[in-house]
Amino acid sequence: MESIVDAEAATQLLIDLGRGDDAAREAMLPLVYEELRRLARYYIGRERPGHTLQPTALVHEAYLRLIDQRKVDWRNRAQFLGLAAGMMRRILVNHARDRAAAKRGGDGHKVSLRFADGQGERPGVNVLAVSLALDRLASIDARKARVVELKFFGGLTTEEIGQALDVSVATVEREWSFARAWLFQEVEGGDPG
Repeated sequence: MESIVDAEAATQLLIDLGRGDDAAREAMLPLVYEELRRLARYYIGRERPGHTLQPTALVHEAYLRLIDQRKVDWRNRAQFLGLAAGMMRRILVNHARDRAAAKRGGDGHKVSLRFADGQGERPGVNVLAVSLALDRLASIDARKARVVELKFFGGLTTEEIGQALDVSVATVEREWSFARAWLFQEVEGGDPG
């Protein structure tokens, strides 16, 4: 668990980074690296067996893209992790698209969203299928899609999602409940139970 001192230091570094401080860029990595690795392992662990992208490569690519953002008003760690989750999602989706293109269509699999709630895990998640369904949800309700992205792809807690989106825990839980059911129907065509 991150200490209050680390959280405050990370927040200050993010603010400095937003102001263009190059020293903050160098100091930020040690404070967020383990959390980014946790996110990357979370993502890669849900991929199909034999996935070719390694957690370290995912962390490095996401981190480089994140710290290169020039017009972000960095506020706190939760916001940073939320953006990291979105960045990792895009990297994995691009990787999946590239592999599918290489296979000329690939072999897509349906995916269960049940494991996002910790109700059981299923290997071989098709990140592309979930991402496409999430894009459809975003066109209907952007906040619900963001909640899913942060929870499913980012592994953030309900409290962290509330912080990142500046909404209450109850709102996050309500949005997650609806979005989870909607996505389950969209991806699997069944009842989310």
